[in-house]
Amino acid sequence: MAIKMISVVGARPNFMKVAAISEAIKEHNRRPMTPKIEHLLIHTGQHYDANMSDSFFHDLELPRPNRFLGIGSGSHSQQTAKIMEGFEKILLAECPDIVIVVGDVNTTLACALVTKKTWCSKAQRNATFIPKLAHVEAGLRSFDRTMPEEVNRIVTDAISDHLFTTEESANQNLQREGISTERIHFVGNVMIDTLMRCRAKAAQSRILSNLQLIDHGRVKAYAMLTLHRPANVDDSQKFSKILKALITVGRHMPIVFPAHPRTMKQIKDADLGDYFVDHCFEGPETGDSRTRIRLIPPLGYLDFLQLTAHARVVLTDSGGVQEETTILGVPCITLRENTERPVTIRSGTNVLVGSDPEKIMAAFSRVLTERQLDKAVPLYWDGHAAARIIQVLLKTAASLPH
Repeated sequence: MAIKMISVVGARPNFMKVAAISEAIKEHNRRPMTPKIEHLLIHTGQHYDANMSDSFFHDLELPRPNRFLGIGSGSHSQQTAKIMEGFEKILLAECPDIVIVVGDVNTTLACALVTKKTWCSKAQRNATFIPKLAHVEAGLRSFDRTMPEEVNRIVTDAISDHLFTTEESANQNLQREGISTERIHFVGNVMIDTLMRCRAKAAQSRILSNLQLIDHGRVKAYAMLTLHRPANVDDSQKFSKILKALITVGRHMPIVFPAHPRTMKQIKDADLGDYFVDHCFEGPETGDSRTRIRLIPPLGYLDFLQLTAHARVVLTDSGGVQEETTILGVPCITLRENTERPVTIRSGTNVLVGSDPEKIMAAFSRVLTERQLDKAVPLYWDGHAAARIIQVLLKTAASLPH
């Protein structure tokens, strides 16, 4: 009898993580004489754009979702409540053995809560049961409970049966919170699994030439910027402060800014459009720096990976980008006061600067003067994290009554 697992995605970062799990399950199912896994993918639609979703499924070779809830935007409470209501119906209908949640978005918390509160029934078991809950990317802590993601992480970890961690600090965090070591599994980083699998394919992307970042066969020096966190973009004064610092960066090299739709809205609402252009880079290096910050729409995974890999420096408030730049060896300046991924700092590729213009410029100046970063690859960031996860879950499934 097949083991039934449900994986849930809700926002862009989830796709890269679940893609690795999906690949590991497909690889397992190709092996003869092994218990097969029936894998269902549920998309809550917490963040949804039809064009972007199509691009991600294509780029990541991810199967189409078995169910789409279409939750859409809303307050944290509204999203969480709608997801819980929709996911409960799926859980009762499908009765999976294991539910896999990833990351720290509202989908993660909502589906974790539903899983641990729902009794399922299978004729084969002749009993009711609560599915096992697995949290991928567990134990990460910013120690800032004003961040909604931090609350999601703490609650999800507290109720999960299996906690799959990406770095040693996460193991220590969970143990300090009283979680038994039997529930903690140090497996590595599934996002890096996907990066390694897609790196060669991303190299075929034409994003650099499309943005006129190729000159006589060589990549020009450029910076890449990503900003999406409410703490940075919802506060127009802080957002403007960051952008003024980036104007100085733009005097040294062009900046490419693939902007999240929510960030685009904030730029419009706060009347910050004068900081950007939406056309090809023009003018001399010493020209008006405002023409050196180019705002572009969100990118598919392969284009984004290629743009990240060739950047001279990345400025970001994204947790996932901190991890990707660590593996790619690209200097990363994080526009936050804290990070839940301290391994990216210890590796030497990431530095925290917050929104202070002086700190931003000091970090950027170091990037310009340092020839090459010393890169240390974190333990188990080797492309096999998802395979380790599946092996643990298979052992769990083997102990369940059937």
